[in-house]
Amino acid sequence: MIEATPSSPDLSDSPSFESYFREPGLAPEQPLAWALGQRLDLIDALRGLFNGPQALVRLRLWVFMALAGQPQARFSRDDLNQLFHALLPEALDSALKRLRDINLLTWDATPQDYHLPPLAQQVHGLLASLTSAPATDHDEMATLLAQVAGAQQLGLVDTNQLKHLHAQLARLHDEFAEAIASGSESRLRLAQPRFDRALSLVDRAGQALTALIRAEHEDPRLEREARALGQDQARLLSMASQFTRALQQADRQRVTLGSTGLTSSDVRRWLQDHPALYELMGEALSVPVRPVMVSQHDLVDVAEGEFERDRPVADGMAGLPPRAEAGDGRLDVLSLPEELGQMIGLFDRWFERKAPDEAPAERPLHEAVLGGRFAQAAYRLQLMPLLGDAQARTLKGLTGDLARSSWQWQASAQHLAVDDEAVALISAGTLTPLSPEAAAEAKAEAPTGSAGSHSR
Repeated sequence: MIEATPSSPDLSDSPSFESYFREPGLAPEQPLAWALGQRLDLIDALRGLFNGPQALVRLRLWVFMALAGQPQARFSRDDLNQLFHALLPEALDSALKRLRDINLLTWDATPQDYHLPPLAQQVHGLLASLTSAPATDHDEMATLLAQVAGAQQLGLVDTNQLKHLHAQLARLHDEFAEAIASGSESRLRLAQPRFDRALSLVDRAGQALTALIRAEHEDPRLEREARALGQDQARLLSMASQFTRALQQADRQRVTLGSTGLTSSDVRRWLQDHPALYELMGEALSVPVRPVMVSQHDLVDVAEGEFERDRPVADGMAGLPPRAEAGDGRLDVLSLPEELGQMIGLFDRWFERKAPDEAPAERPLHEAVLGGRFAQAAYRLQLMPLLGDAQARTLKGLTGDLARSSWQWQASAQHLAVDDEAVALISAGTLTPLSPEAAAEAKAEAPTGSAGSHSR
């Protein structure tokens, strides 16, 4: 027996938009639904333009976008025939008739010509992106940032534009956070160019976002969305240090294969780029596998022999072993590499002022990193993220002293050729001294009893 269920109503038979709601009176209370209700003419024009088979829709779009891109305001029939000379006359007449029916093309009987009404300009603004190349995620954000920056210059910023950009920045932040949390070197390498591109785009749009926050708006929602957008920008910028640490951690996890200089990352990359991995097996499977069959009787004999063999009896009454004197030992304390103390001393010497009014100058990153073997330079570069680290400032010892140093660093994706025996290329970057107030505040965060922590 099957219970009868009431048939669901056909939604296509609903007479109005309000009939889709549980209570029709709730429809006008939705801000987005109300805004769409004010653009019914635009919605009807899009419905008529995209109705029908795909080939016919492409024909209408091509004719419409070609007309909207022409520099002249009016078109005679001869102009249209010359512009669309490659079309069949029937196809052109069908496309022009549909454009006239949905009010995207107007025929003026007096001068006997066509012109595009204001509604056509609005539709062309919505469909302009169809004529460009397919956009990637970064290009999509670039388009949104360009719209916000351009609208801010013209004073036409809309809340919906900021919401779309806010959502895109949130998606990018979550995607990069997942790549960092995964710890996968391949995911981090794939996400690094996109992350650098996103940072550059956000940095270029920073002036427009700052102007939006500082400007006086009649709509409080616009200011609220602008401030939320600024917070997303700050979150994305603060992720740069986390991304650098994750890449450095992936570099430390590489395994060097003997004395060849090859690493596990090189092997993985070579395997990924190999056109035919099955060829690596060669003739390894040319000899068939020979299975070894074991009968049930053999299994039973082995099990019985295992159960019947003599086993040592545990002596539960045995006492403790006799007392013995402990031998002399030595406690080895792990010491930190001397490069850490040398770097702290170098930063302190750089920050010393020659005159009361003279401030320390910025230093290039490679001056603090290079020197000695490649391993020493790599170790110094890995220490740079500790500068200004909030958690490391509270530590005792050399690690905390380096975090409380009066310098801050900034690296870029560019590489710099240097004249060094062990290093050929190094990431470009700068070391900027902190202000006297910020330096004093950093030193004040030292834990009690950390004076003289340079001892190892």
